[in-house]
Amino acid sequence: MKYKVDKNGYYGEFGGAFIPELLYPNVEELALNYERIISSEAFQKEYIQLLKDYVGRPTPLYFAKRLSEKYHVPIYLKREDLNHTGAHKINNTIGQILIAKHLGKKRIIAETGAGQHGVATATVCALMNLECVVYMGAVDIERQAPNVARMKMLGATVIPAKSGSQTLKDATNEAIRDWIGNPEDTYYLIGSVVGPHPYPDMVAKLQSVISEEIKAQLLEKTGTEFPTKIIACVGGGSNAAGAFYHFLENENVELIAVEAAGKGVETEETAATSQVGDMGILHGSKTLLMQDEFGQVIEPYSISAGLDYPGVGPLHAHLFQSKRATFLNATDMEALEAALELTRLEGIIPALESAHALAVLSKINFKKDDVVVLNLSGRGDKDLATYQKYLDHE
Repeated sequence: MKYKVDKNGYYGEFGGAFIPELLYPNVEELALNYERIISSEAFQKEYIQLLKDYVGRPTPLYFAKRLSEKYHVPIYLKREDLNHTGAHKINNTIGQILIAKHLGKKRIIAETGAGQHGVATATVCALMNLECVVYMGAVDIERQAPNVARMKMLGATVIPAKSGSQTLKDATNEAIRDWIGNPEDTYYLIGSVVGPHPYPDMVAKLQSVISEEIKAQLLEKTGTEFPTKIIACVGGGSNAAGAFYHFLENENVELIAVEAAGKGVETEETAATSQVGDMGILHGSKTLLMQDEFGQVIEPYSISAGLDYPGVGPLHAHLFQSKRATFLNATDMEALEAALELTRLEGIIPALESAHALAVLSKINFKKDDVVVLNLSGRGDKDLATYQKYLDHE
């Protein structure tokens, strides 16, 4: 089990819980109880039923015929974009909201970048009749207006983060401040495989339903449970963690993580952490992050709000350092072109985040016996304004 978390909350050198003393009781309560809660019969019964009847799982594993013909390799798309709320995020929020209820928490806070996690959190809070506060960077509020409207319609309070770059990192900082101020009744529902232990492991476990389904669906379609390559975009990295999870120990399956290069890895406007980052502490865990010589976090940049994060989760830092996963990246322009290509070849409009994963298809030398699964983590409704600008200049 080289790639699963150890008893101290570490993946190799990365992970742990670097938190203010005020938060220690909350994080410790979660660490001591989350595995017991997740594995309990009551949790599993309610979780599986909600994933099936409310979220709409299992999501299809779709053979993309025309895309496959273009790249001369069979490509299957795991259609997380077809989930209720439009992305993989709902798998995690339903699981964590049930954990919060088991712990007796009445108020839920969350951070969001692209807004998908915020919408998914607001959705389950409405479902479970819980107070919901979502922190979102002021810049992201502007570029993801449809998701902000959805959150408000669902009854959430959306609070803009106006410090720093006013994006996901800053929203996370504000959410942590809120949690420090309200430790007793508040549950912090983190949206990715980031933060102090046990969050990275807990979110990965809740998202692992993706790879569990891929195995069963691929077996049915091809006669084998194992693709040769799995491709997923990585910001914090929850959709990739979910898509990789049940393949981590099988080294015949190549794991390909795709980061946002922004305007280019060689420029200062990028979010490709594995290429320009090094080890440090970010939002409660030891991981790879973009920082200057004094350890100050460097502002990331990506056209995609969900990948605009200066670090990766500790699992992904370990996969990069151990070379278990191949880390590639795609620029803004490559992602936009890939989104348009999928739309016109398959009639599927992807989220900008997922478009980064699609963009590396042209960068990989496929072998004739390859079988590729690409995790299509979200749909593109929220990004239509950005796509419209691109089309206007096309």
